[in-house]
Parts: sequence; structure tokens; C-alpha cells
Amino acid sequence: MGQRIHFVVDPQGWCCMGLIIFIWLYNTIFIPKVILFPHYEEGNISVVAVLCYYFCSLFCIVSLFRASVADPGKLPENPKIPITELESWELCNKCNMMRPKRSHHCSRCGHCVRRMDHHCPWINNCVGEDNHWLFLQLCFYTQILSSYTLILDFCHYYYFLPLKKKNW
Repeated sequence: MGQRIHFVVDPQGWCCMGLIIFIWLYNTIFIPKVILFPHYEEGNISVVAVLCYYFCSLFCIVSLFRASVADPGKLPENPKIPITELESWELCNKCNMMRPKRSHHCSRCGHCVRRMDHHCPWINNCVGEDNHWLFLQLCFYTQILSSYTLILDFCHYYYFLPLKKKNW
């Protein structure tokens, strides 16, 4: 498993990544300003709830960065094929390279990836053998942050007392 940096030149992927970063920034600035800080000042929530929100947000953006720049398992130009595994390798009809079974050619990236799952435009990278765990980590942290935000919104409208001072 290599830790090489992998960068895909794809304008659609850049747009998706830009949209995700915009949404992340919006939620990291707007939700605390409207919900967390006013309720913290009035004593409805503790500092732990505010810190947990920022930690979830930090874990989410770090896992996005790691999943998007990690090498998905790109096959090298001249792979060294072990003699014992020679019969299990096949020729890719798109890039004319030898590749092991369960490898696929990504038309977006233009190369073969070991155990490729899919090309994800949201991380602007393929999801393959070497970054599959990072992609699952991103999905987990995104789910945690989304659920936490949803719970805070629900508590803001239905559980907490109305704010005493106006929050513009």
C-alpha cells in the first residue's frame, strides 16, 4: 500500500470539490454562529458540544483531503509480474498494459487501478485498493457531521427555549 500523492486533472471533479468545500465552510461558519454560540451564551449547551462540532468538522475536511490526494492503487507503467501469478494477469484493451484480475481502467483518470470500486467526482479520484478505507472514513465522518447538524437544528427549533436576544 503506497502513500503516493495522486492528483487528477478533471474540471468536473474540481467543481464538485469546490462545492463540497463551500458547503463545509458554510456549515463551519454559519451553524455555530446561528445555533451553537447563542445557545452556549445562554447556557443551553456546554462547551463540549461546541468543541465536538468543530472536531467533527475538522475530521470531515481532513478525511476529504486525504481521500482526494491518496493514490487509489494506480498500476505502474512496467509492473513486475511474479511468474506464479502470470496466468492471472490480463491485458487492458484501453491502455495496453498488463493488469491483475479485479483491476479496471478508469476513463476519467486514464489508467488502470487495482480493485477499483468507482471514480468519485466528489473526491476527484478513483476509489481503489489503496484509498478505499480513506473513502469509507470520509463517508463516516460526513455522516457524523450531518447527523450532528441535524440534531442541533432539531434541538434549536423544538427543544431549546427561544433565544432571549435577537441573533441577526
